[in-house]
Amino acid sequence: MRLDGDEGRRWIICHNPVEAERDAARRGEQLAAVQDELARITAARAAALRKARAQADKSGKRLVKPNDTAHRKAECALRDHPTLGRWIKQAPSGRLTINAQKVTAEQRLDGKYLIATSDPDLSAAEVAVAYKNLLEAERAFRTMKSTLYLRPVYHRLDERIRAHVLLCWLALLLIRVAERRTGATWNKLRAELQRINQVTLEGPAGSVTHTTRLTETQAKIYKDCAVAPPPKLTALNPAE
Repeated sequence: MRLDGDEGRRWIICHNPVEAERDAARRGEQLAAVQDELARITAARAAALRKARAQADKSGKRLVKPNDTAHRKAECALRDHPTLGRWIKQAPSGRLTINAQKVTAEQRLDGKYLIATSDPDLSAAEVAVAYKNLLEAERAFRTMKSTLYLRPVYHRLDERIRAHVLLCWLALLLIRVAERRTGATWNKLRAELQRINQVTLEGPAGSVTHTTRLTETQAKIYKDCAVAPPPKLTALNPAE
């Protein structure tokens, strides 16, 4: 797709079915909240009118419409709501309704996003993959700054600073290799492998360091990463 004024630039529309389901669910929750609030305002206005009629019938006086200030304030608050107000349409009478045209227009955009490229030779699929790789690169920088603590750097010598950055980069590379080989995030891998413990047993014959038995999930992680699992016995110290 090409737009006027963007010579040499291609625009590609991508669709994510998973994100489309999330958009639909999020919109459904917001519309339900709007309907509940509109029903509450309508019920409150009807209750106030019934009360005014009952008082007029009891006193024999002319019906005076109740003060509608509170209801109008509630409608204004709903109309100006930063999230729910987008689904509201105000009639000439001042009453609020759900904007069906807005809802239909938003449904057409569920799970869709627009990306641009200046490369004329890449296919739409290649551009989408490159865009996802960009997101992965940004996530990698966040990992280096948080999980791997790239900064702050407490070194003064240039060679130590370079070594620190290189070690962080190698750690990030190992994280990405483990994630790609196992299909799980690093947080899940770390949480699973941190359950492996070493226990030192001591007795009259000496001491032995024993590794807890691996679960099927833990063994699969080691296998997928082509890493040898820890030995069952890591230290054996007979008594003298």
